[in-house]
Amino acid sequence: MFLSGLALGMHSASAQEAAPAPSGEMEKIVVTGSRIRVATVTEGSSPITVVGAADIKSDGVKNVENLMNNLPQVFADQGGAISNGSTGTATVNLRNLGADRTLVLVNGRRLPQGSPLSTAADLNQIPAGLIKRVEVLSGGAGAVYGSDAVAGVINFIMNDKFEGVQIDVNVSGYNHQQDNDVVSAAVRKRNFALPGDKSFDAKSKDVSLLVGGNFADGKGNATLYAGYKQDDPLLQSQRDFTSCALGSSAAGFACLGSNTSFPGRFITDNGSRTVADANGNTRAYVVATDAYNYGPINYLQRPSDRYVFNATANYEINDKVQVYSSIGFHNDRTVAQIAPSGLFGLDMSGANAVHFENPLLSADWKRQLGLVAPGGTADALIFRRNVEGGGRQADITNTSYRSQIGFKGDIGPWSYDVFAQNARVSYTEVYKNEFSKTRAFRAMDVVLDGSGQPACRSVVNGTDPNCVPYNIWSLGKVTPEALKYLQTPGLRSGATTQEIQGGNISADLGEYGWKLPTSEQGIGLSVGLERRREELELETDTAFSSNDLFGQGGPSFGVAGQYTVKEIFGEVRVPLMEKRPFVDLLSMNASYRYSDYSTGKTTDSYGVGVEWAPVRQAKLRASYQRAARAANIVELFTPAGVGLYDNDEDPCAGTSPTASLAQCARTGVTAAQYGKIIDNPSGQYNQLTGGNVNLSPEEADSFTLGLVLEPIKNLSITLDAFSIDVKDVIANVPATTTLAKCLETGEAAFCSLIHRDNIGTLWAKDTAFIEANNLNLATRKTTGLDLGASYGYKVGGLGNFGFSILGTYLRSYETQDLPGEDAYDCKGFYGPTCGTPLPEWRHKARVTWTSPWNFETAFTWRHIDSVDLETTSKHPKLTGNAFPVDRTLGARDYLDLSASYSLTKNLSLSGGINNLLDKDPPVSAQVGSGFGNGNTYPQVYDANGRKVFVGLTAKF
Repeated sequence: MFLSGLALGMHSASAQEAAPAPSGEMEKIVVTGSRIRVATVTEGSSPITVVGAADIKSDGVKNVENLMNNLPQVFADQGGAISNGSTGTATVNLRNLGADRTLVLVNGRRLPQGSPLSTAADLNQIPAGLIKRVEVLSGGAGAVYGSDAVAGVINFIMNDKFEGVQIDVNVSGYNHQQDNDVVSAAVRKRNFALPGDKSFDAKSKDVSLLVGGNFADGKGNATLYAGYKQDDPLLQSQRDFTSCALGSSAAGFACLGSNTSFPGRFITDNGSRTVADANGNTRAYVVATDAYNYGPINYLQRPSDRYVFNATANYEINDKVQVYSSIGFHNDRTVAQIAPSGLFGLDMSGANAVHFENPLLSADWKRQLGLVAPGGTADALIFRRNVEGGGRQADITNTSYRSQIGFKGDIGPWSYDVFAQNARVSYTEVYKNEFSKTRAFRAMDVVLDGSGQPACRSVVNGTDPNCVPYNIWSLGKVTPEALKYLQTPGLRSGATTQEIQGGNISADLGEYGWKLPTSEQGIGLSVGLERRREELELETDTAFSSNDLFGQGGPSFGVAGQYTVKEIFGEVRVPLMEKRPFVDLLSMNASYRYSDYSTGKTTDSYGVGVEWAPVRQAKLRASYQRAARAANIVELFTPAGVGLYDNDEDPCAGTSPTASLAQCARTGVTAAQYGKIIDNPSGQYNQLTGGNVNLSPEEADSFTLGLVLEPIKNLSITLDAFSIDVKDVIANVPATTTLAKCLETGEAAFCSLIHRDNIGTLWAKDTAFIEANNLNLATRKTTGLDLGASYGYKVGGLGNFGFSILGTYLRSYETQDLPGEDAYDCKGFYGPTCGTPLPEWRHKARVTWTSPWNFETAFTWRHIDSVDLETTSKHPKLTGNAFPVDRTLGARDYLDLSASYSLTKNLSLSGGINNLLDKDPPVSAQVGSGFGNGNTYPQVYDANGRKVFVGLTAKF
């Protein structure tokens, strides 16, 4: 049907959205947040932000991720600027309550889980060039849409009724002047390389084809979209402010880095040593000058190749039945590169001790190790970076398939819609240039073979004939053969599967006389059923699951699980009064959903709302929603494994610990270790995390109170206060909290979760970690105010001018990690605990001009308030030291300019510049959580520089 309709529709002379069928009355539509059809998008008790096609064009973005990040209600999450910990997906995080608590829809239907690593919906699946508008519903909508609609709902309305042919070609890149004097001074002081100015780098290219046509005398339409997008990589070495890993002190920034260094840090009984020359002589290791600069080789923008395909077809069988269908496909391959792997604490002790007979040891090394006679052994803990092998690369491919078929129509006053949807997301990852722990021990255990040449002991005794000696005891002695042996790929693959069957019926019961005598409108009703099955499977090879890969921070286990949820839902809208004194409209609505999960859990979601317009030009609206989020498969079934967490310091480490011996003893520190424990200068420590099959669903209470004003023609103003309180949040007790509580109270509930290694650290060896498995413990509450305004007017023969602003004031963002604790407020802060910056105010304001001469232009002002380091807070959970250079991430004001011009009837040119003044992002040495990368938060700020874009559109 689709192919025949496409062929019949090719006669169309011009490209346009297919016109709706004529009707004798105003066509009613379904608005995000309700299944009851209404006359206009402004109706409803919950606030909705609409991003139209003109706004999308003015933004100059050709991926959905950046389109969403420009909205003040959206906070940083997975995206193209994340390399360390990347899932290869792009996710959206409303109100900073987490991407898993934001429900993403396409034409009102739920997107599948984005990846076996990140269950939040992947925005890369959505073809950007096909978006007609985006509707953002703030606050919960769980009763209407089900689980995950805690922070709100984002509904992408696609152009699924198109006539003609449209071809789009776009190119963009970045222009940047390197003028960050503060960071540049630190880079020069360490004699690291500084990049020059960039004229046009980090380029993106995309091309798309949109074809559609009506058939069967306008009863049907078929639309096809195909697109390709390529992003070039951008290394952190190509920007001055990311060209070194920053540390800070009272004196300012300095280039520090990691103790897993080059040519290495060898911790021996005689202190820390490093290699001095090609003859194997040694010298003392000095943190200030020897720590490894891991920044430059990280990607600031990941390379990617993305193919997207979408096809829709609909056909009106008769005046009561319409069939609709769609298929979607996307394939995205990206590479996330971070600093090289290496020996991240190779523990050469006991059976793996260094032997006197090792022929690679110089006389100096033997002195430093205390090896004085044949048969002697010595202990060493080695941290050595594999600079010869290059950066670690996660080569990730995500592929999705989605299909849908449904029937809808009207029978008398009743409307019905039944559908079935199937989706599958496949994921593969090849992790390259990683070191094998098992092979590292073998490659470091070297003896003389029968011919008097250095060889691995495992070669001599036959246990591993492929082993090649890894000579790091002298400079320049690492061979390609040794790297080939040591560098072991890690393989992960998996898939998520989603199956949904559902249907609902709705009606205007006024047709049966069901309306109040004080109202002209009848009662609206909608009821429905839905069944949804979610399945996830992740398989990992032995290298990942056995924790054999040195640079992974812990093992990566496979996950497998599924659940089915059966739901019944309904809503009612009751117009109470209309066209009366002081009551132009008074209406109430209510909704309810019951969900029964195969995991044994049930949830109740419900909501009520009210609208009161005393006059046509002003309306008050209020809503309350109880939403629920059931634990996803990753949270339920992930096996426990060791990973990393960020902290300023280990209070029990260093030569002058900040905690007393008595306090540190509670965490497992011995008197002999106290004052001698090596701290991690990069602030990364080990934690043990995993799933929990006994997790209960989260519950959230959302309140909104709003005012809508339309005092004059073409002027609209909205003010909406929001409060979202999430209880029983599925999270782990932060390792920092466990450590602090143990030091403070000595309670076994906390101290029993802390495991130090035999040298007292919480990071150097696999035996060091703090337990932090998933539990229903925390609460999160955020409150604030959204402002929206738009005004348009015509000026004589100059055309139309428009003004719009969308802003969010964050009043509070409170978190309670444990029951009974005082909540701490992260509003206006960033840091290891608060994570991504939470500015008090953000806005996006735009002025547009549509001239009568086929020319349009838009000027946009984006503002992000300043934020302070969380340690400046007085709350005991957050307070601490703050050096002046880290204290504040300054406010940023970005100016954007875009324009388009119709060259001919069928050809138009568009282009623009975002971040017109090439503002650098604010930087800090305390960036490390909350999707930070390169001393800043590139998912929050414009980190690449001035973006220049140009596009050509042909319509036929």
